Amino acid sequence: MRAWRSSIVPSTWPTPPWGSSVGALDRYARLAGMSDEAWRRHANPWSVWTRFAAIPLIILAIWSRVWIGWWALVPCAVVLVWLWWNPHAFGPIETPTAWSSKGIYGERLWLRSPDRMPADFAVVQRIWIGGALVAAALLGWGLVALQLWPTVTGASLLIYGQLWRIDRLGRFYDQQMTLNRPTRH
Repeated sequence: MRAWRSSIVPSTWPTPPWGSSVGALDRYARLAGMSDEAWRRHANPWSVWTRFAAIPLIILAIWSRVWIGWWALVPCAVVLVWLWWNPHAFGPIETPTAWSSKGIYGERLWLRSPDRMPADFAVVQRIWIGGALVAAALLGWGLVALQLWPTVTGASLLIYGQLWRIDRLGRFYDQQMTLNRPTRH
């Protein structure tokens, strides 16, 4: 891996008393079997887009309890198994060129060295986390109450937020590759 350039300003936000969310995410990724090879496979655009496709499928699976009762747990389990297996299902991407691949490579860089992330990205991450919590609350409420508008609104906000996050992480990846490119004299 290329050496990081030290000109990136570390985040000035204090670490909360419960620890870094980045550390928790990295621990979760390792627990889920996300080796370097799995990250390269997860960077495959098919992996990224089929994970997005799983969002309406899990919503439909949860909503199906109205029609099939407890049997709704079967499609829920199928979608959850797919989400777990998905990062291992597709061929690895060694050099990311697709927008989604760069976003996944950027996520991996961020999880490995969160202190290398520009300070303004910490603000973006906090906005995204706040939005994701609101989206998840709306989605959860809609699915529990079987109300269409909070379900659709929550899912839409969650998807748009995740797309925005992937975009920011892809830009971070591009920035790092530009900063670490050897200069010719």
